[in-house]
Amino acid sequence: MVPSGGVVARIIDEVYELCRADTSGALADYIPELAAVQPDSFGLCVATADGQVYGSGDLDTPFTIQSISKPFTYALALADRGIEEVAQRIDVEPSGEPFFEISLDPKTQRPRNPMINAGAIAAASLVTGRDAADRFARIRRSYSRFAGRDLRMNEAVYSSEARTGYRNRSIGYLLRGAGIIDIDPDEAVDRYFRQCSIDVTCRDLALMAATLANNGVNPLTRERALSGPLVEQVLSVMTTCGMYDAAGDWVTTVGLPAKSGVGGGILAVLPGQIGIAVYSPRLDAHGSSVRGVRACRELSSRLGLHFLHVTRAAHTAIRAAYSVSEAPSRLRRDADELALLRQYGHHARIFELHGDLFFAGAESTVRAVEETDEDLEALVLDLREVGEVSPIAIRMLDDLQNELAAAGCRVALVDPDGKLGHLVSSLDPNDPRGRVFIDRDAATEWSEQIVVDLHRPPDVLPPAACTVVEHPALADISDDEREQLAKEFESRTVARGERIIARGSARAGLFLILDGRVRITFEDRAGRRHRITTLSAGMSFGEISLLAGVKFANDVYAETTVRLAVLPPEKFDMLTSQAPEVKLALLERLAAAAYAQADAAVRALAAHGGI
Repeated sequence: MVPSGGVVARIIDEVYELCRADTSGALADYIPELAAVQPDSFGLCVATADGQVYGSGDLDTPFTIQSISKPFTYALALADRGIEEVAQRIDVEPSGEPFFEISLDPKTQRPRNPMINAGAIAAASLVTGRDAADRFARIRRSYSRFAGRDLRMNEAVYSSEARTGYRNRSIGYLLRGAGIIDIDPDEAVDRYFRQCSIDVTCRDLALMAATLANNGVNPLTRERALSGPLVEQVLSVMTTCGMYDAAGDWVTTVGLPAKSGVGGGILAVLPGQIGIAVYSPRLDAHGSSVRGVRACRELSSRLGLHFLHVTRAAHTAIRAAYSVSEAPSRLRRDADELALLRQYGHHARIFELHGDLFFAGAESTVRAVEETDEDLEALVLDLREVGEVSPIAIRMLDDLQNELAAAGCRVALVDPDGKLGHLVSSLDPNDPRGRVFIDRDAATEWSEQIVVDLHRPPDVLPPAACTVVEHPALADISDDEREQLAKEFESRTVARGERIIARGSARAGLFLILDGRVRITFEDRAGRRHRITTLSAGMSFGEISLLAGVKFANDVYAETTVRLAVLPPEKFDMLTSQAPEVKLALLERLAAAAYAQADAAVRALAAHGGI
């Protein structure tokens, strides 16, 4: 098992280290408590829509949510009042002004959007409840559902904001005078101060963002925090207005719905995929974290997160995953090797990928491999059904391959089109990274062999060439009769690639493989030839046609140079009268072998779902 989160965690660490050196910006000094925080605190956290959390730095340092509260209170107001009623009081247009501007839209006389202070105070006034305490309690519980834990208000920060919040009180009275709010403006502003003073951590914010990414359902608790249509409304407004008067630059360079706060936090969302949170309290001229903005830009660029470039398979790239014992290759193995694969086949796994492979798909694939319970010895990644592959996905899978190689696991890439850039496959059988194959069956056989070679007992030899007398098909016959019957077989050597029997041929005899490998194939409608099974030394073919008198259903080719012993049909038929006991023993052995061969072929085809 590879340490969980290794590949993605390293990317997060790289971005963290890159941004940590930037100490520009200043603390928010207009709120005394915010001016007293540790200025160099820095946390970077990413949470996927299915709840996996990656992070670096101060992930669990508490800080107040500040303006990042705005989209969540807006969401609660929408849930309480409905989109139409809220729209009568709050517009959804970018303001182009600082977040604390004391103004309303000159045409509509409404706050321009819920992400500036005027719109946020209006949204806070729309939250329903029995009284002021209950209305704030509902806001706190709502935030807690997004975070997946009980959040609390920071009394010291609240008191500091309440003592110095004259500008926000001016906005409250402006809203009351314009008829936007119909409650006591002091109550609305006080609720706004309280919501801004709720303590969160970088980890909390990442999960709140991931809940929005997961269509309103917390990926860890599975509790619904917001309905799907309202998530769409909130994310839309965050896209155009969440970063205040820097929103246009943010959308073009980062391309994620986001919200910043003067407490030093930034929250960003890639719908259907991930949530990002950054905490670093030094702010730029727009009131956003300097490191936070830079970290989000780096992550968006490196991970290909711009929301206008999304994958067609956003949640997962894994179509199927199974072990080689569950879906064996079409190489028919002897009893000893089959026993080894039954016992140890779970150490070799196959992952079939599909769709476009961007960060989210690569992350889910890497995580699934890293979290595999077994000690992997071989891994097959089948990319034949993958469409577009982003540079970050290539890097992540390459890092995974290096990680697995260091842990003693070799990787087979089924990548005939070179989507990962491996245009030449290593032919070194000892290459610790692995090989590239053009079909999954060959890759599966290769990974099976790794397991067999690693676990074969020293006293058990691999299958080797044999004589007619030593062939297992004659094992149940007495020594004298076996010696006599062996004389009836004819020897034949066939070069690699040569056809031994053509489809539609009449019964041609019993073929015993003494050395080399034989491939039974069929041709599809497009003229492509596919392997049904491969037989090796000690196995046989031709028995079905011989016994049932039917024509060969498939072509038989020499996969390697092969040495055969052939019992012609007429000599087989003579056994009925001349040696019936010998024929009976031979038939029993052949029937068992034929059943095992057919069963293996059917299981392989069924497990692979075709070719």
